[in-house]
Amino acid sequence: MFDRLSSFVIALTMVVIAAIFAALTGGDPLAIAIMTIAGFVAAVTVYSALPPAAPDAQSTAQPPAKVPPVSLLRHPDFAHWVDQEKEPLLGTADNIVTIANDAAVRLLGRHIVGADVRTAIRHPAATEWLSRIDAEAPLDTVNLIDFPRPGQRWTMRIAALSGSEYIIFLSDRSAIDAADRMRSDFVANASHELRTPLAAILGYVETLQEMNGEADAPTRDRFLSIIEREARRMQQLVIDLLSISRVEADRFRRPTTAVDLAAIVRTTIAQLSDSEPARAKDVVARLGDGPQPMLGDAAQLSQLTHNIISNAMKYGHGGTPVTVELVREGRRVRLSVSDAGDGIAPDHLPRLTERFYRVDEARSRSVGGTGLGLAIVKHIGERHQGQLDIDSEVGKGTRVSVTFPLLADG
Repeated sequence: MFDRLSSFVIALTMVVIAAIFAALTGGDPLAIAIMTIAGFVAAVTVYSALPPAAPDAQSTAQPPAKVPPVSLLRHPDFAHWVDQEKEPLLGTADNIVTIANDAAVRLLGRHIVGADVRTAIRHPAATEWLSRIDAEAPLDTVNLIDFPRPGQRWTMRIAALSGSEYIIFLSDRSAIDAADRMRSDFVANASHELRTPLAAILGYVETLQEMNGEADAPTRDRFLSIIEREARRMQQLVIDLLSISRVEADRFRRPTTAVDLAAIVRTTIAQLSDSEPARAKDVVARLGDGPQPMLGDAAQLSQLTHNIISNAMKYGHGGTPVTVELVREGRRVRLSVSDAGDGIAPDHLPRLTERFYRVDEARSRSVGGTGLGLAIVKHIGERHQGQLDIDSEVGKGTRVSVTFPLLADG
């Protein structure tokens, strides 16, 4: 397409040519002059009517305007994500908290938004680290010991954004620390429990060897009786350690086999009566006549029942009843075992299911307890969706109950 100047030149040229042609052919001079002026006016009109030429793109191109970076902390999608996070999360700009999710508000308080992050997270390690952070500093994990309360531990991680913006993640590690301590205590206690009877066995064996057959029969028999008792104690401890290991391995697998709890309890009572003849006559069974169907692991339920009843036999006074009951409570069944022993002080009750915890360590050792019986009961009960309850009164006795769900068609 022609531009305006080109069109004007062409129109003017055509007028001049027309005028020259008219003059050569003998036209009237006045007509030729009028024709020339008219053509010139027409050319000007055409020039004015044509659109202006488009400017050269290369000559008029301007550099793009610099767009300022968008803050991630102010993006609506980021705020939506923050609200879904379960652990505390903070967003900061120039060390000022600009965003905090619900978990952070519950942990640190609602006042933290708009506050300096070094005062919002009130811990010396966090304050010191946040005070010297810069864009080039390594963003390591910081341990917050005794935060927010003594005995707890949290960790703080930081992710750097553009400029002076950061995201701070806080994670509760108290439960992990507690599990680690429990594991360490378990290993230490198990080692101690095994070492004690082993030392007794080795000591008496060495004494017998040093006597070189000179010991009289009563002394030898007494030493051998102690060796046998300590060996059986070690054997029971190993059995209980293996049991609690197996129960913990199965704790997330719900039983799928239908069993009769009443039949399991009857069988267990019969077995204990054979192994504990001195107290067999003290067991009072109130199990009812009908079955108590539930989903369960028969071997584990037998062990649970055995541990509860044998504890009542050991710690109840001889000649006093050990009452074993099965009672339906709606769609659940309660197994309870009561003794008439010395009872347990209230401050001990919450810890009875801890591994190796004993109310009276000397007495527990004398009756052959390993300190794992109720811990096993607790784990078996949890696997079977059971509820464990321990009630006791000093001087009157103790009752241990476990309530299980029954089968729907039971």
